[in-house]
Amino acid sequence: MRARITRAAVAAVVLLPLLYAGLYLWSFWDPQGNVDNLPVALVVEDRPATVNGKTVDAGADLRRELLERRVFDWRAVSAQEAARGVRAGDYYMSLTIPRDFSAKLGTPSDTGTTPSPAQLGVRVDMGRSYIAETIASTVFSEVKQAAGRTAIKDYFDQVFVSFGDLREQTRKAADGAGDLAEGAAELNDGAGRLADGLGSARSGATRLESGLGTAKSGAERLADGAGKLTGGAAKLSEGAGTLAARLDEARKAAKKIADGNAAVSEQVGKLSPLVNDTADKLVPFLEKEAPRIRSIALAVADIADALADALGTLPAEVRRTAADADRAYERLERTLGAHPDLEPEVREQLKSAVAQARRVADAAQRLDGSVKTSSLADLRRQAREVADTAEEIARIAPTLGGRLEDARGRFNKLNDALSRLADGSAKLTRGVEQLGAGAGQLAKGGRTLAGGVEQLGDGANELDAGLGRLHRGAADLSSGLGELGDGAGKLGNGLGRLGDGADTLSDGLREGAGKIPAFSPGERAARGDMMSEPVRLSTAIDNKVPNYGTGFAPFFVPLALWVGGMLTFMLFKPLNSRLLAGTAPPWRAALAGWLPGAAIGVLQVAVLLAVLRAGLGMEFARPVATAGYLVLASLAFMAMIQGVVAFFGAPGRVVALALLMLQLTSAGGTYPIETSPAFFRAISPYLPMSWVVSGLRRLVSGGDLTVVWQGCGVLAAFLAGGLLLTTFAAGRSRVWSMKRLHPELTL
Repeated sequence: MRARITRAAVAAVVLLPLLYAGLYLWSFWDPQGNVDNLPVALVVEDRPATVNGKTVDAGADLRRELLERRVFDWRAVSAQEAARGVRAGDYYMSLTIPRDFSAKLGTPSDTGTTPSPAQLGVRVDMGRSYIAETIASTVFSEVKQAAGRTAIKDYFDQVFVSFGDLREQTRKAADGAGDLAEGAAELNDGAGRLADGLGSARSGATRLESGLGTAKSGAERLADGAGKLTGGAAKLSEGAGTLAARLDEARKAAKKIADGNAAVSEQVGKLSPLVNDTADKLVPFLEKEAPRIRSIALAVADIADALADALGTLPAEVRRTAADADRAYERLERTLGAHPDLEPEVREQLKSAVAQARRVADAAQRLDGSVKTSSLADLRRQAREVADTAEEIARIAPTLGGRLEDARGRFNKLNDALSRLADGSAKLTRGVEQLGAGAGQLAKGGRTLAGGVEQLGDGANELDAGLGRLHRGAADLSSGLGELGDGAGKLGNGLGRLGDGADTLSDGLREGAGKIPAFSPGERAARGDMMSEPVRLSTAIDNKVPNYGTGFAPFFVPLALWVGGMLTFMLFKPLNSRLLAGTAPPWRAALAGWLPGAAIGVLQVAVLLAVLRAGLGMEFARPVATAGYLVLASLAFMAMIQGVVAFFGAPGRVVALALLMLQLTSAGGTYPIETSPAFFRAISPYLPMSWVVSGLRRLVSGGDLTVVWQGCGVLAAFLAGGLLLTTFAAGRSRVWSMKRLHPELTL
C-alpha cells in the first residue's frame, strides 16, 4: 500500500461504484421534467371562423397557449419544413392544427347540424427515439384535453342551456306585460297629481337658472388659472428630466473613474508588500557590501582592459606561431631526406615527427585564417564597454542603498495617495447616484403634478361648459315644465290606450313562448355524449418500432460490443512483446496487437446478430448495412480500448470502464439526450457510442441515413485515433525502466 499507484488503484476500486451509480442517477434524475428541451415542430394552418356573428380563432389561441406553457421546445414552421425535419431527425415529432380547426369547434352553435369534432395531426418518428412515442402520447393527450375544455366552455352553454333560459325569460316577459297593464291604470290616476306638482317645479326652475349664471362666472376664472398652472408644471417636469439625464451620464463617468482608481489601487497595494520586503533585504545588503561591490567592479574593469590589450596582439602572435610551425616542418623534412641511412626505428620516429609538424603547421594556418576573419575589433570594443560599465558600477556602488530606500518611500506615498483617491472616487459615485435618484423623483413628481394640473384644467373647462349647458337647460326646464303641465292631461288619455296594448302584448308573448324549442334532458344528453370529445388526435407514426426490445437494441448492442472489447484486451496484450523487442516499426507492432482483437470483434458481431435474428426474431430494416455498421463500431471500439490500455498500462482498463460509463449516460439510449442534464448533452457528440446508437436506430427501424454516414466518419476517426495512440505507446515501450520491469500494479 506504500506505492502511489497502488493507493490510486484501491481508491479507484472504492469509488467506481459511486461513479457508476452517480452518473446514472444524475443522467436520468428527471427526464420528464426536461421534455421542454425536445425540439417539436408546430404547424398552424387554421383559419378564423365566424359563428353567430362572432369570430373564432381557436388555432391561434391554442398556439399561444402551447408556446406560453412550453411543454416542448416548440418550433413554429411550415408543413413542408415539419415533414422534412421529422424525416431528417431535426424534430422528434410534429403537431399540425388543420385549416378547419376553428370552424369545427364552432359547429355546436348551429342547432340544425350535428357537431363535428376537430382534429389535431400528430406525426412521430420512432426511428429517432423509441420512448418519444410514449412522451408524445402523454403530452398530446393533455393538449387535446386543454383544447377540448376551451371549446366546451366557449360554445356548449349557448347550445344546451340558452334555449331553456330564453323560454323561461319569455314567460317572465309575458307575466310582466300583465303587470304593465295593471300599472298603466295606476299611472293614469297619478297623471292628475303630476299636473298639480308641475306648477311648483316651474317656480323652482326659475331660481335655479339665476344661481347657475353666478356659478358659470366662477368656473371660467378657475379654468383660466388652471391653464397657467399647467404650463409651469410642464416646464418643471422637463427641467427635472434633463437634470436626471445629465446626472445619469455623470454617474456612469464617475463609476468608470472609481472602478479604474480602485483597480489601480488594488494592483499597487498588492505590489507594496513585495517592494517593501525586497527593499528591507536589499538596502542593508547594498550598504554593507558597497565596498566589496566597488572592488569587484574595479577588478572586472581591469580584466576587461587586459582582455582588450591581449586581443590587440593576438593576430601577430598567431601569424608568428604559424611561421615557426612551417619552418620546423621544413627542417624535419630536410633532415629526413639528408640521412637515408638512418636506423629504421629512428627513421619511423622522424617520419612521425614530420607528420606531427605538418599537422601543427596546418592547425596554425587555420587559426591564422580564423583570426583574420574574426571580428576582433568588435570584441575589443565590447571589452572596452564592459570596462566602462564596471567603472560606472564602482562609482555608484556606495549610494545604491540610499537610492533604493528613497525609491521605496516614493512608492509607499504613491500607494497611500491611490488608496485615498479610490475611496474618494467611490464616495463621489455614490453621491452622484443619490443626486440622480433625487432628480428622477423630482422629474416623476413634476410629471405627476403636470398631469394633475392638466386634469384640473380639463375639469374646470368641463365644469364651465357643463354649467353653461345647465344654465341653458334650466331655462329650457322652466319653459318645458309649462309644456309638461299641458301634456300631463294628454298623458292620462294615452295611458288608457297603453293598458289595452299591454293586454294584447301579454297574450302574444304567451303564444310565442309556446313556439320556442327547448331540448329535453334526453336530447341534451345525446348531444353532450357526442361532444364530450370535441378535439381528437390523428396520430401518424413513421418507422414504427414493433416492441420494447427492438426499441432498446440500438443501445444494448454497442454496450455489449464495448464490454466485449474490454474482455478481449484483458485476455490479450495490446502490444506484441516479440515485435517490441525486435526492429519492427511501432505501427507494425500496434497493428499486430489490434488485428486479433479486430477478428474477435467481427466474430462477436456475427454471433450477436445471429442470436438477435434467429433467437429473438428481431427484424432489421437494413440488415446488411446494420452488420457493416456494427463491424465498423466494433473495430473502432477495439482500437480505442487497445490504445488506452497500451498507453496507460494496467490503469488503462479502468479508463476504458470509465469511458463506458460516460457513454452509457450520454448516448441517449433510453430517453432522448435533450432530457439529460447539460453536462451529458455537451459530451454526447464527442463520444463514439452516441453515433452508434443514433445510426443503429435508423438501420434497425428505418429513416433518413444522414446520421449513419456521419457516424461512419466519426467511427473511422476514432479507429484511426486509437491506432495512433497505440503506435505512440509502442514507440515509447521500447525504452525499459525499473518501473516497467517491476510494475507497481498489474491486472
